[in-house]
Amino acid sequence: MPYLYAVLGYFIFGSIFFSAFVSSSVDFVMGEMTQKPVFFFDIDNCLYPKSMKVANLMSDLIDQYFQTHLSLSQRDANELHLKYYREYGLAIEGLVRHHKVDALEYNSKVDDALPLEKVIKPNPSLRKLLEDIDRSQVRLWLFTNAYITHGKRVVRLLEVDDLFEGITYCDYGAEKFVCKPHTDMFMKVMQEAGVQSPKDCYFVDDSYINAKAAQALGWTAVHLLDYSDPDPDHPAGQYQIRDLEELRDIFPQFFKTSPSELK
Repeated sequence: MPYLYAVLGYFIFGSIFFSAFVSSSVDFVMGEMTQKPVFFFDIDNCLYPKSMKVANLMSDLIDQYFQTHLSLSQRDANELHLKYYREYGLAIEGLVRHHKVDALEYNSKVDDALPLEKVIKPNPSLRKLLEDIDRSQVRLWLFTNAYITHGKRVVRLLEVDDLFEGITYCDYGAEKFVCKPHTDMFMKVMQEAGVQSPKDCYFVDDSYINAKAAQALGWTAVHLLDYSDPDPDHPAGQYQIRDLEELRDIFPQFFKTSPSELK
């Protein structure tokens, strides 16, 4: 009899263990199968058009900062500003690397000093586009090279801040900060947004080098050009658009309303 009880106990325990293992495995597989892709949106010159000339206002403040803190002429300041932008994708990175500038102080004198309230207004068309994205198919995440204060201020002024799950920004307060187009920044945003595979990453940015870097990492990259911008010699990403509304045509699977229904 004790032998029979032992056999029955082993069978019952084994059944429970096997069921738990199968259940755990199915949950893992289903989790992989049901993981939604993430659509990453740049903020500046992307959620609002370049024609608003926010970049021009920012460029003037950056040049002033270069002149004041590096004792440069206006011409030299402008040339160094453009040099760092081309090399690093962000002027502040060049300042921190080569001149030991306090990035947070820079942010207070440049991005946070911009008179955005006079320039950026709520955009009902943008909100309608973002609201029409099917959250059962894709998640939305902000991905900017700006500091958190600037990024949040822009989306608040556009009145679309509630439509994104989160924001990944260039952390000027970090001992060593990273920004787009560096691979580490793309790895950072994937981790923060909780996405594991590059094939589940979709991205729109007005920057050529950022879109190119995203495509190189296996993301689906959309390069947004202003209507006044010339076509680049070589595409930066898989897609090139001049209006965010074109995302409907490229990714109809992500929208509740098809382009034909809007006509």
